Amino acid sequence: MRTKAKVPEENTRPLNPPPQQQVAQPGKHRKPMTAPKGQKAKTPNKKKIIITVLMVVVVLAIVAVAAFFIKQLLDSKYYFCSKSVKFIPLENACDGKEDCSGAEDETACVAKFGANSTFPLRLMTTRNVLQVFSPNEDKWKSVCGDSFTQQHAETACQQLGYSVKPTFGTVQVGVLPSNLKMSFCTVGSSKTQTFLSTVSDLKVCSQGSVVTLTCSAECGLSRNQDRIVGGQDAIIENWPWQVSLQNSGQHTCGGSLVSSNWVVTAAHCFNGDGKKALSRWKVVSGNTYLGSAGASSVEKIIVHRDYSSGRNDYDIAMIQLQSPITVGESRRPACLPPQDLGLKEEDSLVVTGWGHLTEKGNLSPKLQKAQIPLIDRAKCSSPTVYGSAITSRMICAGYLTGGVDACQGDSGGPLVYSFNRWMLVGVVSWGVGCAREGRPGVYTNMDQMLDWVHSVMKEYQ
Repeated sequence: MRTKAKVPEENTRPLNPPPQQQVAQPGKHRKPMTAPKGQKAKTPNKKKIIITVLMVVVVLAIVAVAAFFIKQLLDSKYYFCSKSVKFIPLENACDGKEDCSGAEDETACVAKFGANSTFPLRLMTTRNVLQVFSPNEDKWKSVCGDSFTQQHAETACQQLGYSVKPTFGTVQVGVLPSNLKMSFCTVGSSKTQTFLSTVSDLKVCSQGSVVTLTCSAECGLSRNQDRIVGGQDAIIENWPWQVSLQNSGQHTCGGSLVSSNWVVTAAHCFNGDGKKALSRWKVVSGNTYLGSAGASSVEKIIVHRDYSSGRNDYDIAMIQLQSPITVGESRRPACLPPQDLGLKEEDSLVVTGWGHLTEKGNLSPKLQKAQIPLIDRAKCSSPTVYGSAITSRMICAGYLTGGVDACQGDSGGPLVYSFNRWMLVGVVSWGVGCAREGRPGVYTNMDQMLDWVHSVMKEYQ
């Protein structure tokens, strides 16, 4: 209820009256403005200062934690448009409609890519024999060692998408399988920028040898080359190609470095709302324990155009980093395998990751490793296992008796095989449950994906 304010009585006294003049008295003088001799300056109470500092630290910590959880909550529900300074629902980002100023929400998204033709170069078998594809004849031809130079090696590797101190050698034709010694070609001037531009057909190699090529001198090396047993703790220095893909700071999938700025992972890692925008992803490398240290920003994410979530077919994707990682003991790419590597049943493979330790369990805080055998395709595609769900783009590994397997959180991670160096032969893709009897792990078959991988690396160089 409003009341009437009392009106103050009229006052003729000024707000700042002048000081009254005092008559100076003889013999009296003003004392100096100094403290008395016996008085000590007051010292601050140390306990009060410490308590105040601690209180400030606690308040700041509470504010920081609150800000972190608020950010996590916002990131889980909304996409932030930095140019127009607004939030939009997460499902609206990368949906084909422009919701942010300048189409910010649609320009930095997961892309699809499909190789329109056979990639013109390949390396074959454990010998890494270099071959060139002739589209007119629809066949592959091995490159003769005649006149092949270091410049040819560098040009060929650059066309394959990566080149780090490439090396080459030769192998006698007589020791090769028949499909590698049926057709031959040679190369001309090493000054050409396109390896295929000076290729000429030959009926035989005059020196009786063909080229073997290694495009990276740094891939596939590990601090410990010893074989390991399943289900054990691991350290990143032994598996330095392993990375963690983190969406809004949360580990979502694994991945494998295959060069200083390329990661191979699974396409299904990018299914669902909030997984299409590049800004939400980081690639964390060089860590044994899950964390955010060593995070790299993402330049591009490319998913295979033919990926089918219904069948998990063509389950492969590649991530290009904004800046190359520094190769060292804890960060090193795995080697891309040659085609027709010749893996056979019971060959020993290794899978690594931070996935669930048990089905429907929790993520492992420390990197795990398991040694598992390759399962024959006929067994894995039998009616009692996975039947027709297994395509040529898949391989199976593990134990039909169960017990050791990859699990949720390992998706996209590496399945590697050692032949002098560690090679990426598979990508963790799918399975029924984890380590169940008769339900082994299914992996993307890198042998069938190499054409696409080289095409992506060449396209986005």
